[in-house]
This record gives sequence, C-alpha cells and structure tokens, in this order.
Amino acid sequence: MNTMEKLAILTDAAKYDAACTSSGAKRGHRKGYIGNTSSSVMGCCHTFSGDGRCVTLLKVLMTNCCVYDCKYCVNRCSNDTQRAVFSPEELAELTIQFYRRNYIEGLFLSSGVLVSPDYTTERMIRCLDLLRNHHRFNGYIHAKAIPGTSPELVTRLGLLADRLSVNIELPSEQGLSTLAPNKSRKSIFRPMGLITNTLRENKEELVKYRHAPRFAPAGQSTQMIIGATPDSDRHILSLTQSLYNKYGLKRVFYSAYVPVVEHTLLPSIDTKPPLLREHRLYQADWLLRFYGFRAEELLDEENPNFNPLVDPKCSWALNHPEFFPVEVNTADKETLLRVPGMGTVSVGRILYARRARKLEHGDLKKLGVVMKRAQYFITCKGKILDGLKLHPEGILRNLIAAERASLPGTEMEQLSLFDAAG
Repeated sequence: MNTMEKLAILTDAAKYDAACTSSGAKRGHRKGYIGNTSSSVMGCCHTFSGDGRCVTLLKVLMTNCCVYDCKYCVNRCSNDTQRAVFSPEELAELTIQFYRRNYIEGLFLSSGVLVSPDYTTERMIRCLDLLRNHHRFNGYIHAKAIPGTSPELVTRLGLLADRLSVNIELPSEQGLSTLAPNKSRKSIFRPMGLITNTLRENKEELVKYRHAPRFAPAGQSTQMIIGATPDSDRHILSLTQSLYNKYGLKRVFYSAYVPVVEHTLLPSIDTKPPLLREHRLYQADWLLRFYGFRAEELLDEENPNFNPLVDPKCSWALNHPEFFPVEVNTADKETLLRVPGMGTVSVGRILYARRARKLEHGDLKKLGVVMKRAQYFITCKGKILDGLKLHPEGILRNLIAAERASLPGTEMEQLSLFDAAG
C-alpha cells in the first residue's frame, strides 16, 4: 500500500473527530524554522480563524488499527474495514511536504490504539519530534492524548504539541461501560488532570525562566458524542460545566452521532444524526462560557432537554418572565447579556453609547442588537416598542418564526450541511 492510499484511508477515518481547534496558540517566528501559529495558523481543518480567514490542518490518524472494541467506532477491532498504518517517518515527511506545497497550515494528529496506549503515543511522539527537530516545523500541531497513556509520555507529547485533547466520547459511566468496555472515566480524567496540572506548573516556570520549554500553549479540549446514548442535555451540560471549572478546558466539542455500524445497543443505521441538538448544545456552551449562565439555570429535572424550536437563551427568557423587561438605559452588563438578541459586542456598544445620551429603540439595531428577539424583553426610557403585543404565546410564535428565518431549509428538524442559503 503506497502513501497516498494510506492517506485516503486514515484521513477518512479521522473525520468523526470534531475536537480540533488552534485558537490560543502563540508560536511565533523562529530563525531557521518554517511555519508559525501567530500569523498563518489560527484555525483548524477547513474552518475559520479569529480574523475570518479559512485555514486548514491535515487531520489524520497514525493508524486505524485498534485493539479496542468501542461499539460506536468505525475503527473498532471487530469491524471489517480496510486498515492502514503510517510510520512516524512517513507521516512527518508527508506533513512537511504538504506544508511546503501550501496545502495545509498545520497538523491534527490522532490514532487508533495500536498494541497499547503507550506504544501508540511513542509513535506519535516520534512523528512530532521529527517535525519539530528534524524538519524544524514551527507551525500548529494538535495531538490527541490516548486514555491510559503513561504520565511521562503525555508530558513529552505536550512539549511537542500546541494543544492536547483527551476525548470523553460518551457523557456517562454507564454509556462507557456498555459501548466502550476498554475505557473508563478514570482513565480519561487522569490524563486531563495531568495536563491541567502541568499547564499550571509550566505557566509558573515561564514566569521565572523566560526560555523554559512551553507545554501545550493552546491548552486542552475534549469531545462528547451526542445521540449514541440516552443521556439528556441536562446531564451533558452539567458535565461540560464541571469540565470547564475543574480542568480549565479551552473548548468542549459536541459531535452528533453518525450511525456507521449496525449494533443492537446503538441507534439504527437509518437514524439521522441529531445535528440540531448538537447546535443547541453549542449555543448553550457559549452561554456558559461568555454570558454568565449556569447549567442548572438552563435545564432542570422537569425540562432535561432543550426546546428544539428556539435557542437556549430565548427558552430561558420565556421561562423567566419575572426577569423582564430590562431597561436598556440603566441595566448592568450582566443583566443585558441575558436579553435574547444581545451579544457581548452589542452590549459593549450599548454601555458605551448610553454614556452620551439615553437610547431609543431605533438606536439598538444600529448597535447590533437583533430586535426580532430583543424587542419582547426590553424597555427604552421605561417604554416598550410602540404597537408591540406581549402575549406569551404570540412571543413564542414570533421567536420560532425568527429562528426558522435564521436556519433556512431546516423546517426546525435538523440542520443540513447542504441546504442552499435562503
């Protein structure tokens, strides 16, 4: 099997991993090295960087051979699929040649478990060491830390990569024991904790010694598969919140389960991936990280799953009428951030603009407020918008209509990657 045939197999096998991003890395120009993360690599795989550019990483597995038998995984050992293995030298050479041809701007490297977690990680370390020290590649590298790997190997991997990730995969211990019997929450959380502690120690070391080696400067992330098990949105979001609090993760990624194998414990092969549910979880995740919400505010025992018809912020607002209306000219930042249709940028503009004069409803759209959502929850100078009716059923109906307009072609069932823009 030649290199390109291996590449076709191992890039296809890597497509189900969503947990890759390069934001936060600051690996600047170094004399004698090629590539950097501060000016040319700020994104991941065909995605958009912070400044709006579309950039690409080579997203590939070292191998899709795996000793584990995770029921949801196309690469599980019991699945009849074509296998391939890259040697560290092959993959390092391939990556650097792709970079020189301007096909990619960095590398996202994961792997099936070949022989054992330690053996696999040693091969990944060898590949990254060749890139960094032989080819003198200074661009972005995201590496997957395999649960069960020895702490010293995880540390060596982090000294070569910009970001590490340890995938939780399934949100509950029961789901793991049923669908991934070779894995446990302990084996997953142990390397997460190690990475967190090493990042903290490295930060302190860099304060004392400016040229100390940097460990995973872009932090760590993880991924959860959504829809393979019956776990509720409440359970998933509570776990997400604890991960951010305990391990200081940069991102938690959600991957709608795509049925790739037939199994009695999994959704039918004909089941559509829950893409809209994935979308709602990303929206809620944003509320946790940037809007001051808590998981227990957004969902409870009576409502353990998000309403698919409206976004989580609108749903929260409709369930808490006592919080509204909010007076735009006097409310503090934290209160304004809870108003549907107001984001961090528009709230910043409001706080700045109202220092000069009292704002009217007509001013808010110019400041970036989405009035189709915000108008039902605010007052300006103590007044609601002229002619506006605040009947709860009517508000919900209008918010659903606004949501449909923002997601054309979905009919509020599933997001599609292929619908034409409306």
